[in-house]
Amino acid sequence: MLGKSAIVAFAATTRPEEAKAFYTGTLGLALLEDTPFALVFNAGGTALRVQKVPAFTPLPFTLLGWNVADIGATVQALAAQGILFERYGFLQQQDNGIWTAPDGTQVAWFKDPDGNTLSLTQGLPGD
Repeated sequence: MLGKSAIVAFAATTRPEEAKAFYTGTLGLALLEDTPFALVFNAGGTALRVQKVPAFTPLPFTLLGWNVADIGATVQALAAQGILFERYGFLQQQDNGIWTAPDGTQVAWFKDPDGNTLSLTQGLPGD
């Protein structure tokens, strides 16, 4: 029923000005709208609504992710802008934070200003 409908992604922020600077300045997403209720960004053709909320607790898993062509270059570029990549003791990650899954897919995780876990992936099935 919804297979041909565009998806809208959602996240939350208690710090909208910091979120706006992060998603536009650091990640390079175009800001489409800034309302009293949400910031709306263009994330590769998908609307990302970052809802302005008074309080919330970040989820303990990845909220949003981007499939990238060159994860090493993307990690390097984001690290140069001050992004710190997450380290997980239960995964064998490279020095730059990239983990290679048994199937060869590579993933790196980082957080937005509100503590939402975001990811970069190279090698998703169907690429």
